[in-house]
Amino acid sequence: MLSGLDGSARISVVLLTHNCGHRLDPVLDKLDALNVPVIAVDNGSGDDTVEVLRRRPSIDVVSLPRNIGAAARNVGVERAGTPYVAMCDDDGWYESEGLGFAADLLDRHPSLAVVNARILVGFDAHLDPISTEMAQSPLPDADDLPGTPLLGFMAGAVVVRRDAYLAVGGYDERFFIGGEEETLSFRFAKAGWRLRYVPEVVVHHHPSLASVTTLRAYGLRNTLWNAWLHRRAVNAVRWTVFTLADRPKNRDWLRGVGMAIRGLPWVIRERVPMSPELDTAVEVLDRRRYAERRPLWSRRDWEPPADNPHGIGTAPEERPAASPPASPRRPSPTQPATACADESAVDQQPS
Repeated sequence: MLSGLDGSARISVVLLTHNCGHRLDPVLDKLDALNVPVIAVDNGSGDDTVEVLRRRPSIDVVSLPRNIGAAARNVGVERAGTPYVAMCDDDGWYESEGLGFAADLLDRHPSLAVVNARILVGFDAHLDPISTEMAQSPLPDADDLPGTPLLGFMAGAVVVRRDAYLAVGGYDERFFIGGEEETLSFRFAKAGWRLRYVPEVVVHHHPSLASVTTLRAYGLRNTLWNAWLHRRAVNAVRWTVFTLADRPKNRDWLRGVGMAIRGLPWVIRERVPMSPELDTAVEVLDRRRYAERRPLWSRRDWEPPADNPHGIGTAPEERPAASPPASPRRPSPTQPATACADESAVDQQPS
C-alpha cells in the first residue's frame, strides 16, 4: 500500500530528465498509473522535454537553468513531502507493488536508508546482470534486515529514506555523473545507515548507450576522488594504483587523470577517512576487482555495438564506467554503478 493509515502518501517519485522529450511519454504513462506524487526535475534540456512534462498536470515540474548532473535529484528530494522517495531516470519506471513493499520495509526498519530494486531490462523484461550480482553480495550481514547488504546502488533504481538522504547531503554537484553514487553510498555507510538489495522491488529499464564513451573520463576521475575522500590511506593508495593500471591507457585515461588532479586540493581538504571496520568491508569488494584486472598496457575500451549504438531494449554485457572499477565492465553490485538518465547530458559538463 502506497499510502499510510491516514491516507497520506508515503512515497514520491523523483524523475530526472534531460533532452528526452521524444521518448518520454511512455515513461510518464507508467508513472501516472502509480498514483503517487511525481516530481520531475529537468536538467537544462534544450529540446521539448519541459513542454512534454508540463502537459501532465499531475506532475510537479522543476526546470533547472543548467545541467547539474545527478545533484538535480537533490532538488526533487527537497521538494518531496513524503518520508520515502523513489529515484527514477527518464528511461525507466517502477512497479506499484514493489514501491509499496519498499515503503513497508522502510517503515519497519528505521536503520534502513536505501532499497535497491531488481532491474528488468528492455521489452522482454530480462534480468539485468547487476541484479544477479547484487543478490550474491559477498558482504557480511550482521543486521537482521531483509535483502542482501550493499555498499553502493544504482542511482535510478533505489528508494531512499528522505531524511537520511538529506542528512548526508545528497549528491555532490562536483561529481556530476559517472559513478557519482559511490561517494553518497559511503556517506550513508559512514553515518551508520544500511543499504539493501530487495528483489521484491522492481524497476523497468530501457537504457540508452549513446554516451557510454563520454562517461569514462568522469568515472575515472570520480573513483580517484572517492578513494581519497573516504578510504583509509593504505587502501586509497592501493585503489589508486589499481585503477590507474586497470584502465585502458587512452585519451579518456589522460582526461580523467587530469580532471582528478585538478580537483585534488578540495578532495584533500575535505578528506574524512572511514572507520577501519567499514574500510575492511570495502576491501572484500576490492579483492574481487583486483582479480579481474586487465593487461597493464591495454588501450582499447568497450564500444557500443555499431548496429545498435543506443542500446535500446538490450542487455549489454558491459555498462557505463562506474567506480569502482572505473572501467566499462560490469560495476560491482555492492559498490556504485552509473545510472543512465544523464548520459546524454555529459556534453554540458565542463572538464
